[in-house]
Amino acid sequence: MTLADRVTPYRWTVRVGMQLGVLAVAAYLYAVAELAPIGAMPAIAADLRVSEAHVGMLTAAYAFISVVATVPLVRWTRRWPRRRAFILTLVCLTVSQALSALAPGLGMLAASRVLCAVTHGLMWAIIVPIGARLVPATHAGRATTAVYVGTSAALVVGNPLTTSMSQAWGWRPTVAVLAIAAAAVTLVALAVLPAMPIVGEDDAGTTPRNAKRGHHGRLIVLCGLTLIGVTAHFTSFTFIVPIIRDVVGIGGPSAAWLLVAYGAFGLVTMALLARAIDQRLRTAVAGSLGVLCLAFWLLSVLTGAHSGVVATMLGACAIVIWGASAAALPPMLQSAAMQASAGNVEQASAFYVTAFQVGILVGSVTGGLVEGHYGISSVVMVSSALFAVTLAGVVFRGDVFDPLPTEPASYSELVNRVR
Repeated sequence: MTLADRVTPYRWTVRVGMQLGVLAVAAYLYAVAELAPIGAMPAIAADLRVSEAHVGMLTAAYAFISVVATVPLVRWTRRWPRRRAFILTLVCLTVSQALSALAPGLGMLAASRVLCAVTHGLMWAIIVPIGARLVPATHAGRATTAVYVGTSAALVVGNPLTTSMSQAWGWRPTVAVLAIAAAAVTLVALAVLPAMPIVGEDDAGTTPRNAKRGHHGRLIVLCGLTLIGVTAHFTSFTFIVPIIRDVVGIGGPSAAWLLVAYGAFGLVTMALLARAIDQRLRTAVAGSLGVLCLAFWLLSVLTGAHSGVVATMLGACAIVIWGASAAALPPMLQSAAMQASAGNVEQASAFYVTAFQVGILVGSVTGGLVEGHYGISSVVMVSSALFAVTLAGVVFRGDVFDPLPTEPASYSELVNRVR
């Protein structure tokens, strides 16, 4: 970075906004496609004449395939220009959704989803580094947050919308619309994104070997904290509707509005904390986890409280706080993982995405086992305990969120070397 770059404030351009918008829409479509069978479950089960339990396995299988495929696929494409790798993921998403819309049975539907499940982790491993390379390193955290807006929007708008479309039109036309949207985004991405030749590992060759080992240790700690935190979240998120109904005491249409508020406040928090990712990452992560611990402590207290207006209001506030804090953590954690990359941001992102997907699987299974044996109140308490463990890890190993020592090939230089 030159002296002029340090003195002159960076100004966002329309082109950069369009480029980040394409990345965010791609993230939105992948998130909607991953979870589409949940909202369309009754329609798919009725059309294919299978049980809803079998349809529900599509999402779990998707996550498992993503876990297995992410790191090998990132290594296989490591020398590709980043736009080419990104376009590959969008083409796979398009073809997958088109085949899903035409699937004659559950087996073909499951096979068609394998295509986008395989590239799901690759997409998340490269999409955030791509966004970071579009802006100066001083704004990389804000670019990361812009990309993550897509997944939060999928929760607020996408999943309810696809559920409504499936009920009104049927699940096949809904999936076909996703295929058309993915094809359109592919064409726009080809038009607006730069080729972005890969920043090879040789570019980081001036980093001392012992420093790289230290960076790898940071990455392992970050992935461990991510795994525990995501497990904590999905242990309860898998049962968020029963929690709202049985713990908070809200059911029917009001529960749907509370879910909308859950997602909307997440979008607001991401916007408010975007600058903190670039400037005060360690404080932002610890603060978000502290708020999550408070929200789940309150929900745990409410599991043993008598229902009433005050308890319901407090419970609703806890749900909203949960959504606000949980949405802000993924961009923070992935930014920290790239910062600890020792020169290979895509590989670091791949390990982060793998840890995240494993957390989804472990959390979903844990929540199901705990709920089945001990009830919904125990689910909330397990999440509360795991979030406390995550917060303790951040407090004791907060150094993994601190900026790296300046080196000839630091993360800041790498994300700006090819623009």
